[in-house]
Amino acid sequence: MTPEQLRNLVRSVPDFPVPGVLFRDITTLISHAEGLRAAVGHLVDRARASGAQAIAGMEARGFIFGAAVAIELGVGFIPVRKPGKLPVPTVGIDYQLEYGSDRLEVDPTAILPGQKVAIVDDLIATGGTALAAAELLRKVGGVVDQALFVIDLPDLGGAERLRSANVGVDALMSFPGH
Repeated sequence: MTPEQLRNLVRSVPDFPVPGVLFRDITTLISHAEGLRAAVGHLVDRARASGAQAIAGMEARGFIFGAAVAIELGVGFIPVRKPGKLPVPTVGIDYQLEYGSDRLEVDPTAILPGQKVAIVDDLIATGGTALAAAELLRKVGGVVDQALFVIDLPDLGGAERLRSANVGVDALMSFPGH
């Protein structure tokens, strides 16, 4: 399936989570076997072209796509977790959200010094989480210069924020608005 055909599998839900937001729901994409396979295949091609030696995905939907890409590439998957989810000593980073703050953590032994890590996630909006993940992975020795997404919401500026931090951005599709 082409990215345009995959785009047609994404459900738009008006007024979620708040009035005025048109939510792009990937549930319909990931529940469609051929669509999921094709989306992962497109991400694999892009990750391979970037020279990724490992794939990192942010909790939770980044685990879906990131782990699948890592399996297809034959490389390791690095889970970027919410606080308190890893049973070993972690390295973390606090970051700002649109309405508050959050924290990401990673097991620093999961990354080899100088290892080229590509970030994979379902969607890039404002870029706060992806930017924090890139900074965190770099902090523990990873080389992060590529982030791959199924969906980009370019009007929210996240891809540009990542590019400003020297992280290339590629998405299978984009949607206008929020």
